[in-house]
Amino acid sequence: MHTLRVRSRRILPLFIAIAFCLVAFWLQAQSSPPSAGSQQPSSNQQSGNGGQSASGQSTSGQSGGDQQSDQSQQPVATFKANANIVQLFFNVKDKHGALIPNLTKDDFAIAEDGKPQTIKYFTAESNLPLTLGIMIDSSASQTNVLEMEKEVGGAFLKQILTDKDEAYVISFDISVDLLQDFTRDVHRLQSALNKAKINTDFTSGGIPGMGGGPVPVQNPKGTLLFDAVYLSAHDMLAKEVGRKAMILLTDGQDEGSRLKLRDAAEAAQKADAIVYVLLCADRGFYGGFGYSGESDMRKLTEETGGRVINVGNKFDKMRDAFDQIANELRSQYNIGYTSTNTKMDGTYRKIDIKNKQSYKIQARAGYYASAAED
Repeated sequence: MHTLRVRSRRILPLFIAIAFCLVAFWLQAQSSPPSAGSQQPSSNQQSGNGGQSASGQSTSGQSGGDQQSDQSQQPVATFKANANIVQLFFNVKDKHGALIPNLTKDDFAIAEDGKPQTIKYFTAESNLPLTLGIMIDSSASQTNVLEMEKEVGGAFLKQILTDKDEAYVISFDISVDLLQDFTRDVHRLQSALNKAKINTDFTSGGIPGMGGGPVPVQNPKGTLLFDAVYLSAHDMLAKEVGRKAMILLTDGQDEGSRLKLRDAAEAAQKADAIVYVLLCADRGFYGGFGYSGESDMRKLTEETGGRVINVGNKFDKMRDAFDQIANELRSQYNIGYTSTNTKMDGTYRKIDIKNKQSYKIQARAGYYASAAED
C-alpha cells in the first residue's frame, strides 16, 4: 500500500526542542528519584502528523491550539471504533433533490453486506463539530476560474463555520501545499485561499518534477489531485472526530499522482470523510487528449457520501453549489449500529440504508472494519 508522509515545516525546531526536553528530563531524573504518584506529562497535539507528497512538497497535519476545546467533548464512535460500533452521517432527498427533514429511526432499515442490522442510535440533527478541508486546484487548467473559486469559497466558509468548527486549506498542482492548518479564523482561511496561484513551473526545463529532461515521460506531474485527497484524508482528517468533509474545487483531472483514485477513495473512507466536488471543468483545455475528470470524481464522491456539482465557470452556479453543500451539512441524519460481524480484520463492508418511503439516501457506500489506532 502506498504511504505518503508529510514533513512539518516546523520539524527542525521541533526536534531541537524535544532534544533539550529529553536532556533536561534525564538530568532531573538523575538528581532526584520520581515520586510514587508522579505521571508522565501528556500532550493533546499530534506530533508529526503528516506526510510528504509525491513531489516532496511539505504540508503540516498538526492541529492548532484552538482545537483543544473540541477535543474535550465526548468523542463520537467512528468506523475505527471498538465494540464494532458503526456510525455514519447521511442526507435524505425526494425525487427532485429536496432535503427531507423530520424523519425518525422507524423510517429506516440498514444492512451490512446484505445482512440486516439493528439500529442502536439515530438523530435527525447533529450539533457535532465540523472539520472541513477546502482543496483548491491551482493547475494551469484552472487559470480562468481560480479567482472566482477564492471569492466564493471564502464566502462559503463565513457562512458554514461556527465557533466549534474548524477548517484548513490545501492547494494542489505540481505539488501539494497546506496553505492553512486547522483554524476557526475565517480571515486566516480567506488569506490562505488568496495565496493560491497557478503553478506550472515550466521554467525549470522539461516536465516539472521529472528530472528536467526535454523528453516527455509517462505520467507527468501537473495536477496531483489523488495525492492531495490522500494527504488530506490520511494526514489531516483521520484522527479528527465528529463530522468531516472535503470540498474539492477542480476539473477532476489528475496528472502525475503517485497514488491512484482507489487509494484516494480508500483513505477518505478510512477517515470517515465525505467528499464533495465542485466541477470547474474547461474540457476544451485538454484538446484531443481526452478528459476523464468527471467520471473519476463521481466515483470518489459516491464512495464517500458526497456528490459532484457541475459549475463550469459560472459565478452564480458556484455560489449556489456552495449553498447546497451548506444545507446538506446542516441537515444530516446520524445513524449507528453494532455490526453483527465482530471481526476487525480490515475488510471492506458494504452498507445499504433503505428508507421506507423510498426517498433517496445520500450516504457512503461502506467502511473498512479496522480496529482503532492508539
